[in-house]
Amino acid sequence: MSTATTEYLTIVSGLPRSGTSMMMRMLELGGLPVLTDKQRVADDDNPNGYYEFEAVKRTAEDSSWLRGSEGSAVKMVYRLLYDLPEDRSYRVLFMRRNLDEVLASQQVMLNRHGAADQVSHAQMMKLFRAEIDSFYKWVNGKSHIELIDVDYNLMLADPRTELTKINEFLGGSLNVDGMVDGVDSSLYRNRK
Repeated sequence: MSTATTEYLTIVSGLPRSGTSMMMRMLELGGLPVLTDKQRVADDDNPNGYYEFEAVKRTAEDSSWLRGSEGSAVKMVYRLLYDLPEDRSYRVLFMRRNLDEVLASQQVMLNRHGAADQVSHAQMMKLFRAEIDSFYKWVNGKSHIELIDVDYNLMLADPRTELTKINEFLGGSLNVDGMVDGVDSSLYRNRK
């Protein structure tokens, strides 16, 4: 059994469009306080909200937001984890989703906002795979970070199993029933 949730910061991470906002919502429904500034409002791409916290983007220059963050959850794109100070403990829930689905979801979002993707699907796939491989090599040597993979697709197919695994990893004090009730498979719109 893991140590108590209040001894570390829980971080939800992964590629963009991999289910990080969904996971933050699950943690909130499970009773874990979440750090969010609510600056980015819910929209068609994330109807339940983005759960973002702008201060994480400046962690390399100013990590003061970490003071007192233990016992909470925050969302960080995986590249920002490199900037975390090593004098604290972190539990990372790393969202894994089929890369074709990630890219399809990202393309839908770009199209909705009138932005063109300047990189081909094949190039993005290669880039994401290389970056994730590099990230896993880096994180394996970091004693201040404990990480588990969370399978987005399994979360939607069998949420109780995935959420029970997460609850155990985070110390066993979350309300798994509340988390399961919050899974909204109707938002699984970009399938491969």
